[in-house]
Amino acid sequence: MAIDVSRDGAVATIRFARPEKLNAMTLAMYDDLGRAFVEVGRDDAIRAVVLAGAGERAFCVGADLGESIPALASGRFDISAWDPAHLKTGGFYKPIVSAIRGLCIGAGFEIMLATDIRFAAEDAQFQLPEVSHGFVPAGGTLVRLARQIAFAHAMEIMLSGHRFSAAQMLERGVVNRVLPSQEVEPAAMALAAELAGRSPVAVQTIKEAALTLYDLPIETAFAREAELGQRTFTSEQARAGLASFAARAGRAAPTRREDG
Repeated sequence: MAIDVSRDGAVATIRFARPEKLNAMTLAMYDDLGRAFVEVGRDDAIRAVVLAGAGERAFCVGADLGESIPALASGRFDISAWDPAHLKTGGFYKPIVSAIRGLCIGAGFEIMLATDIRFAAEDAQFQLPEVSHGFVPAGGTLVRLARQIAFAHAMEIMLSGHRFSAAQMLERGVVNRVLPSQEVEPAAMALAAELAGRSPVAVQTIKEAALTLYDLPIETAFAREAELGQRTFTSEQARAGLASFAARAGRAAPTRREDG
């Protein structure tokens, strides 16, 4: 299977596994990726995810030119069938860390935008070439990119179709860190393991809030924020954490000195 899912404790790694074709996405791979996200989303033992590509030459270069692109161009295929692979269906609140090496192009770029934290190799290359071919990046990018980074930067990336370096993506706020290639996956795994060690209620609520509150009227957003906050404050993990904090604070409090 060209989408590989592996587990290391509470961290799942989902990998584009077609390195001989630069991890280009076939129709079957889109289906498999969507199922992989559903599978790890439903598994309570998994608390964080790393998304990576097999090999060093590419994270993912997008839809396969020999299969997926002709299917779209023929009009016999509805792109909404790929919504699960692009995480456009909502409700996936486990954190996803991308480990990007090599080429990140087209659908690879689009799927990266559905992840939360992104580490890129120094020699990684990024591109949304769709406009050069007469179509658009409709795998979530038209919605996500201008919401995630500055408008002018988003428009340059989408309208120009140019290729950008990892350093340029860092400057524009698309990726979080740029690292030597051999350090990218270990760094992503280390962060995912750290996130997996935190309260899943707190971590997933933060992501849920970030994805669902930003477009609400401010009063509605604050009311929903209070509901989400209350949900975490009353969780078992929060009660244990607050009790531990109170105990530490009590031990650290200075003893009152009585004179006379």
